[in-house]
Amino acid sequence: MSNVITLDDSAESVKHLCQKDKRLAKVISMIGSITYKPHEDSYRFLVETILGQMLSNKVTSIISRRLEELCSGSITALAINSLTDNQLKSIGISSSKVTYIRNLTTAVESGEIDFSSFPNMSDSEVIKKLTSIRGIGNWTAKMYLIFVMNRINVLPFEDVAFRQAFNWVYNTKKLVQLL
Repeated sequence: MSNVITLDDSAESVKHLCQKDKRLAKVISMIGSITYKPHEDSYRFLVETILGQMLSNKVTSIISRRLEELCSGSITALAINSLTDNQLKSIGISSSKVTYIRNLTTAVESGEIDFSSFPNMSDSEVIKKLTSIRGIGNWTAKMYLIFVMNRINVLPFEDVAFRQAFNWVYNTKKLVQLL
């Protein structure tokens, strides 16, 4: 999935949203087109997402670079398993996040998590599978669906930026139940 994707006013999904919601249409016109490339490395994406939980993007980027260096340039389950917990902690990873990364690594190595089976699964099945791993919650699983699997019908209502944008667009301080 190395294709670059552009969402602009000619995309069917964007047209649909603009027809359904005038406020959202205005925001979309203000922002303009969005171009992105889905992540190709599922394991690395999840490790870096775990690293980023409750941290700024800047700090996450620094720790990710340190981890990549520690892993000789490639963040893989094999590379992570070759490191001690103290080595991981020495680059700024908290004890709980070391545990979460170990949980993910064990699940991947045991076959409990098989990324190649995910394209045949529904969004809810992927979320259920990923959230069965301690340290991966709904938000992380939804980010995976959006930024790795390029699933377009995912609403990450747990996301702080989403909530702020929702409040701004709809001039409310209360997020309605979206389920």
